[in-house]
Amino acid sequence: MADPTPVIDDLRAESDELDLLVAQLSSEQWTLPTPAPGWTVAHQIAHLAWTDHSALLAVTDADAFHPLVEKALTRPGSFVDEGAEDGARLPVAELLASWRAGRTALDAALREAPPGGRFPWYGPPMSAASMATARLMETWAHALDVADALGVVRPPTGRLRHVARLGVRTRDFAFGVHGLTPPAEEFRVELTAPDGGTWAYGPEDAPQRVTGPALDFCLLVTQRAHRGDLALSAEGPGADRWLDIAQAFAGPPGTGRPPKEGTE
Repeated sequence: MADPTPVIDDLRAESDELDLLVAQLSSEQWTLPTPAPGWTVAHQIAHLAWTDHSALLAVTDADAFHPLVEKALTRPGSFVDEGAEDGARLPVAELLASWRAGRTALDAALREAPPGGRFPWYGPPMSAASMATARLMETWAHALDVADALGVVRPPTGRLRHVARLGVRTRDFAFGVHGLTPPAEEFRVELTAPDGGTWAYGPEDAPQRVTGPALDFCLLVTQRAHRGDLALSAEGPGADRWLDIAQAFAGPPGTGRPPKEGTE
């Protein structure tokens, strides 16, 4: 059984880094548009606060969490946007305090979760480590949107290993939400880490392969960049198809981001 502490620590670090980015923003900067259509910086933080609250309920009070799933099923196309919109209407100081309180409470709940525990979610049930990984993935991805709005470049860190691993593990999910049968065989995924090392997954002799920078793979599976703008290579028809539909987050198929001008 994997110790969830390292990924919970990395989730805290990722959240703290984003907090430093937004803590001193002016009221006008909170209203800046981000790459997500219709979402401002405030919407991005409101979404993280809303999802942290959902995760906290899932870990500490499954009965209270289940109505959220039922609500999501009745409004799959608008459920997430509604949560972000509600939070974005709050005064900035209140929104920031809510996000901080929620992620602090979730951090404690994940650390205190019973070993081997499984918690409900909008997809399959999750362990504490899986929940922390999913929250880190979302925090990193939405922080990118905030950074883009502010014109800031966030250098990749070793924390991306959690996002990369999640992206690999959700391969079959990505095929499934598109109504496709997942390939029967594993793929080999070899990624160049931010420190120049290699993160490798799957059989070394697998005929179908994905290679490229870990940052680009993480941008792909969080749908923060179009495949055509990334330095990822695929060998084999299944691997090639995967790079078109990869999705590490729960829910229906994402729309992804359009290619940069001139790349497609």
